[in-house]
This record gives sequence, C-alpha cells and structure tokens, in this order.
Amino acid sequence: MRLFALLAGGTVSQSSAQDAQLLNRFVAWAEDKPDVRAALLIGSRARADHPADPWSDIDLVLTVRDVQPYLNNGDWLEEIAPVWTTHVESTLAGVLERRVLFEGGHDFDVVLVTDTQLSRLIQTAEVVDIIRRGIRVLIDKDRLMSRITLPLRPRTTYMPPTQAEFLNVVNDFWFHAAWTAKKLRRGELWAAITSCDGYMKRLLLKMMEWHARAVSSHSYDTWFSGRFVEEWGDSRALAELGDAFAHYNAPDIKRALLASMDLFRWLATETAVQFTYPYPSEGDSEVTRWVQELLEPIR
Repeated sequence: MRLFALLAGGTVSQSSAQDAQLLNRFVAWAEDKPDVRAALLIGSRARADHPADPWSDIDLVLTVRDVQPYLNNGDWLEEIAPVWTTHVESTLAGVLERRVLFEGGHDFDVVLVTDTQLSRLIQTAEVVDIIRRGIRVLIDKDRLMSRITLPLRPRTTYMPPTQAEFLNVVNDFWFHAAWTAKKLRRGELWAAITSCDGYMKRLLLKMMEWHARAVSSHSYDTWFSGRFVEEWGDSRALAELGDAFAHYNAPDIKRALLASMDLFRWLATETAVQFTYPYPSEGDSEVTRWVQELLEPIR
C-alpha cells in the first residue's frame, strides 16, 4: 500500500498523521473497487504554496463508472471509517461532490465524476486555477491521466474587467444598497442581513480583487473565493471589514450597511482611476443620500 504524507516538511501533528492514515484507507478501498477507476488529490494537500495545515480538509476527485450510487447514498463511506455526517452539494463547475465528516472530525470532499466528465471538468477555468497549484494522482487504473492534458502551466494572462463589467458590479452594488435599506426599514431583518452580509459582500470581494490587481500588478495573486484575503487584500480595506458585517438587529444592520457602502465606494473609485474608467458618482451620491434618509429613524 502506498503511504501519503499530507503536510509538507516539518513535524507531522497527530491530526495530520490520522489524516494520512485515513487517506491510505480511502485509497486502499478505492483500489479494491472495480468501478472506481481513478483518484486524484487536489487542494491544499497537493500544493506547495499555502500547503495543508492541521485544519485542512482532504479534497479528492474520484472517477467512477456510475456516479449515482455514490451520490444517492453515503453508506459506502462506512467501509472506510465511521461517519459522523455526510451530504451532497454542488461544487466545481456545477458537478456534485459528497462531503463527509469522519469520526474524529476529519473531513473529506469527494468530487464524483465519470472519465468523460473529468476530461471536460479539468479544462474549466475554475478547475484550471486549482489544478495548476497542485495535483497528485493516487490511482489511475486505466492510465486516464496520460490521455488528458493537464493545465499545469503558469497562470493565464490576467484580463482586467471591461468598463461594462466594472460598471455593472458598481451599479449592482448600489442597487442592492437601496434594496437592502428597504427590507431593513420594513423590518425584514433576515432579508436585509443576508443581502448586506451575503450578496453585497460578494460584490465587495470582487471589487477588492480588482483593486488589489489594479494597484499592484496584473500578476498579483488574489486566489479565489476570498481565500487568503488577509494576505493579498488592501490593509485599509481589511481594517474596515470588521465594521462591514452585522449582528442580527436593525441598528447594527444599518451600521454595517453604511460601513459597507463607504468601503465599497473608495475601493471602486480608486479602481476606476487605475483602469481609467468612469465612476457613477452621481448615482452613488443619490443612493447614499436616499438610504441615509430612509434609515434615519432606525437607532
């Protein structure tokens, strides 16, 4: 049986040693299953930049002949180790994965695909960015990986947003600032806070990414989905983020909404200057004034 060390260098913690043992059991199980044809290790366990730590999960891609038995029922995981909980959710490029928390708090994310799905999946932009950071072939019974061109090339040339893309994000943000204020004034706290701390924060993150690249360089690595934002984000923005998230009460949602608006504004205006794009200052001002007046009674 092949043995896998899951932390690069240094002292292997008890947790990581248990993770390695569990991965070996997973690989042994997969090798004995005729319908499991390949197993790939991706994510932090396979990369050198920001490698795994004791809190990292284990990300696997399993190529199987039929994904449905593995998605419809999670009992097969009990053949590997006792399971605390398991469920299915959408992941890379819309395919499904089975996530499992094994006994002891060891979590695996297992993407389940056929060989045809893998060939398509591995060329999508989202997956390319993950794979180029690291991938390890654990099992390949049919030499499938020898027939697939892996995107193990340097990052593709960064293309900044077009003016239309930039303005769409800016206008989307200000539209939802007004929409969130309406929900808050009506007393719909759930709708207001999920917009402020959910939808609007995704737009804010996009602007943080654009801003970081605009003021640094187009090759500046902003990772994906907010990963390691504490390292690549503008220090001023990071300092203000603490005020941009809300507690579940009307006055605090109001405070967080206004703080988010202030943060987004200077990020977007600085980004616009760097890209030499126009910024809709008048629309920003009108929405801000209207939101402040609408929410003034909330104290």
